[in-house]
Amino acid sequence: MKILHTSDWHVGKVLKGQSRAEEHKQVLAGVIDVARQEQPDLVIVAGDLYDTAAPTPEATRLVTRALTALRRTGADVLAIGGNHDNGQALDALRPWAEAAGITLRGGVRENPDEHVIDGVTAGGERWRVAALPFLSQRYAVRAVEMYELTAAEATQTYADHLGRVLGRLTEGFTEPDRVHLVTAHLTVVGAATGGGERDAHTVLGYAVPATVFPGTAHYVALGHLHRSQRVSGPCPIRYSGSPLAVDFGEQENVPSVTIVEVTATSAARIREVPVPAAVPLRTVRGTLAQLAEVTPPEGWLRVFVREQPRAGLREEVQELLPRALEIRIDPELVPVPGSGTRTAQRAGRSPRELFADYLDSRGHADSGVRELFDELFEEVDR
Repeated sequence: MKILHTSDWHVGKVLKGQSRAEEHKQVLAGVIDVARQEQPDLVIVAGDLYDTAAPTPEATRLVTRALTALRRTGADVLAIGGNHDNGQALDALRPWAEAAGITLRGGVRENPDEHVIDGVTAGGERWRVAALPFLSQRYAVRAVEMYELTAAEATQTYADHLGRVLGRLTEGFTEPDRVHLVTAHLTVVGAATGGGERDAHTVLGYAVPATVFPGTAHYVALGHLHRSQRVSGPCPIRYSGSPLAVDFGEQENVPSVTIVEVTATSAARIREVPVPAAVPLRTVRGTLAQLAEVTPPEGWLRVFVREQPRAGLREEVQELLPRALEIRIDPELVPVPGSGTRTAQRAGRSPRELFADYLDSRGHADSGVRELFDELFEEVDR
């Protein structure tokens, strides 16, 4: 069978106030084109279809149309919820999805059998997927369960609980004539972040070892980390990565989808197929004089300015580089706390003195900013 593995679409993403709706239309059209060319038996979308738990109607239309178009290629389509998605809202779409021949699993249900999906390809290859949407620490350990745990069990970690859940979902991975697959939205220890993930859900408390996946799985399709990569483990484990750079920390990533070819009796053959439609993200550095000589690169820009902070600097940069979405003072010019700068003490100090200390600590020498603060403070202090 052939599988197309994608994840982390983040439809509805707004980057520094800039909507990326048109980019998402182009990127998902590219993913659909790959599906038409490759003719997979199964498409797996491993979570974070949306960028927010409250997507706009436009974002919802784009996701549902993309899933429908993928289904129309002839492939079975399975999508799970990620940490950015509203699992209950995705599950509310299940009647529509089932009518369209699409399998949605937004959140973790009480009946584990709902997370085991069976199918068969047109060529007769039988397959089974254990589908685990994102599971927060809050729901991994229910309070009622905690009250009944022994002292030893009470010290178990998030990874221990995820291991138990996956063990239950994959306990049927024993049939020799079936392709066994896992899809989940989580962080595996040792994998590299892409640069734009939500930190609270990638820190060590949320990281699980690759050993939570069974050696009997033919392929594990993961979402959550935005960089396409293989993870060492007891079976083939892979993040497909996001098909577009979600934030500037991901500008070096190569957007792609993963194609997997496997049978019940042969090892998975894996390859990446680039999805080049996204507008690139670029970083430029320099003084105003240097930036004035720059030929603006294609894409959205992050600018590190090698100038001392002053009022109006942002506007000057944007006049030179209209596609600059993020403008910062170059980190090399920002004084390091404790490097001789005066630390403001709150007790007995006026707001003017505290603000002046803050400006000094940041190397901000523009007297106009101090004067403007004084004017505003006088207005609100009347």
